[in-house]
Amino acid sequence: MANILNSLKTPKPRDVALSVRDIKKTFIEGGQPLHILRGGGFDLHQGEVVALVGASGSGKSTLLQCAGLLDRPTSGSIMISGRAAHTMDDMARTITRRKKIGFVYQRHNLLSDFTALENVMLPMLADGVDTSAAAARAMRLLRAVGAAHRASHLPGEMSGGEQQRVAVARALANNPEILLADEPTGSLDPAHAAAVFDMLLDLVRKNKMALLLVTHDMTLAARADRTITIENGVVK
Repeated sequence: MANILNSLKTPKPRDVALSVRDIKKTFIEGGQPLHILRGGGFDLHQGEVVALVGASGSGKSTLLQCAGLLDRPTSGSIMISGRAAHTMDDMARTITRRKKIGFVYQRHNLLSDFTALENVMLPMLADGVDTSAAAARAMRLLRAVGAAHRASHLPGEMSGGEQQRVAVARALANNPEILLADEPTGSLDPAHAAAVFDMLLDLVRKNKMALLLVTHDMTLAARADRTITIENGVVK
């Protein structure tokens, strides 16, 4: 009986959604090597919110680009749901990125000639989802982020906070396991930033996604489950 009670008290380990090890990235500038990432790593578990903090120019965005399979590290390993992403060819990386990862940036990056609904539909259409099914899911997502009333509006007809809410909905379009957010509220005023961040955290926790959040705002970082730092290109 004691063993059974102890097993009930012990939380089950969460699966690792993203694992980065000994990550290095070097660019050549003016014929000279520029070492942006210099090693270190971390694990990001399902259902976990991790804040990545560091000084400007420390390599945070470069790390996010590599972790999100938008760029290749010079060396090191990146595992996505247990699969070695650093050894994948370009097609496999594209498919993995499309199905497993969602991105939210400081700037919303919505396509200006498409409505909010169409912007959210696009990742699903690229993944082969039927148009009617994509439209239905896009509307559900817009409702979830509080932007359904802007479904037929172009980005230029929306406020900054509304555009960022649509960007979050777009990031969730293909039901990703991992969400990578690079200063997602950095371009918003404090009131809109707080509202968007509250909404983002709520959606992430409800859907048990893994969130890696790059931020300079230590108030936001304090709301994560834990914080990792990057100093002089080394992830700690």
